[in-house]
Amino acid sequence: MNDATGQRSLRIPTFDDVLAAQARIAGKAHRTPVLTSRTADEQAGATLFFKAENLQRVGAFKFRGAYNAISAIAPDIRRNGVVAYSSGNHAQAIAHAAHLLGVPATIVMPHDAPAIKAQATRGYGATIVFYDRYTEDREAIGRRIAAETGASLIPPYDHPDVIAGQGTAALELIEDVGPLDVLVVPLGGGGLLGGSALAACALSPDCAVYGVEPEAGDDGRQSLAKGEVLHIPVPKSIADGALSTHVGYHNFPILQDKVEGIFTVSDAQLVETMRFFAERMKIVVEPTGCLAAAAVLNGIVPCSGKRVGVILSGGNVDVATFARLLAAE
Repeated sequence: MNDATGQRSLRIPTFDDVLAAQARIAGKAHRTPVLTSRTADEQAGATLFFKAENLQRVGAFKFRGAYNAISAIAPDIRRNGVVAYSSGNHAQAIAHAAHLLGVPATIVMPHDAPAIKAQATRGYGATIVFYDRYTEDREAIGRRIAAETGASLIPPYDHPDVIAGQGTAALELIEDVGPLDVLVVPLGGGGLLGGSALAACALSPDCAVYGVEPEAGDDGRQSLAKGEVLHIPVPKSIADGALSTHVGYHNFPILQDKVEGIFTVSDAQLVETMRFFAERMKIVVEPTGCLAAAAVLNGIVPCSGKRVGVILSGGNVDVATFARLLAAE
């Protein structure tokens, strides 16, 4: 959204919207497992519960919000299709959800998006429009396509139904393991963090919710400190799913009200965490998906002696990149 759009009346989602999303996606999204590791617990000095959204459909939590948002559109409008912009996981999620619902989808993706994500997006039947993330405005491109085609624009995080859908991951986590002392969530544009905060504060009121960004892109932390949504230049990090230039206007009020704080981790810490999951827990987690875990395992988030939920947001990393990152000293 541009600043002018941000000033208009917003529909801020509530926990009731998360519950409605849970009903819509039931039987469509996987109820992903909660994983534990004694080694991770010892390293963090806490009891950790990893919500494995890397095992979700399309390999990321994004399917939850995409399916919820598309299915919430009135059928007569939905037939005009949907358009989205994304570096990868939201792209795949919209493409797959649209395919399941029989809706045409167009995705605006950066030229440097991971090849595995572009291939998967095409494989789900979507049309891709590429752009240069450093010289072109993906939001403007998405709005233009929507205006020309009559398609519904579904942003990756700045949309109430997307936020509500993402919150179902934390909802399931707390339903499965009980109340938490701390919930730590990756932060890009804030859809997952906003939705998770809604669920955690409703189901586990004493739970402290934290977001984690890449060091190079701490727009969320800066925005909370300033009290308004701040825009930054496109950051450069291996966490390609968290390279947003600002958090969403729909989720920012939730972050202000319900999130205790935002931390950052380095690319090197993300690689260490990817290696931990591969070697010790035998799972593939992409760099963005490791944000929350990296902060917990490196002692950045205060959680000693506590019950801690950690969202692993995705596992979509191509094999060559995965091998190269883990092989680096």
